[in-house]
Amino acid sequence: MNRKAKVVLILLSVAAMIAGAQSPTNNRGADQKTQARGFWTDPSTGFMWAAKDNGNDITWGKAIKYCQNLSLAGYSDWRLPSIDELQGIYDGSGFTAPNSKGWMPVLAGKAKGELLLTGAREWSSSRVLDDRGHRNGFAWQYAFPHGERWRYDPIGYKGSLRALCVRRSGE
Repeated sequence: MNRKAKVVLILLSVAAMIAGAQSPTNNRGADQKTQARGFWTDPSTGFMWAAKDNGNDITWGKAIKYCQNLSLAGYSDWRLPSIDELQGIYDGSGFTAPNSKGWMPVLAGKAKGELLLTGAREWSSSRVLDDRGHRNGFAWQYAFPHGERWRYDPIGYKGSLRALCVRRSGE
């Protein structure tokens, strides 16, 4: 990744963190309800999502363990979602995220269910495959601010990457 791309990524990471801490006024009730319960159930898939990610930079291996060790809402069968599952909760309606300097970055999307995302991207359990179909040292990540799958950071990288856990509801 070149220097210009890294600067853009850092700026987007900051914007994503600001956006994760904000919620539009008309959604504050739903946001508070999701956060108070600690989870959100997606009515279209039946997946139960943790209301917020882990809140700190984390490597892929530690993200897997974080979700496996999570005990929430009386359940201990949480896991790191696949890249398709993360993409399934993308809300592309767009939003603005006010910052302390008064300018409003416009971002492409966020997670459904008023989930609190504190980083630029969320790890998935899906590994990136090489041209022969073998797993390499990368795992897919999902960038909610722009609604894109990412595969550019190795599994040992942790800058602005988070763990958002999921489980199958009703199991």
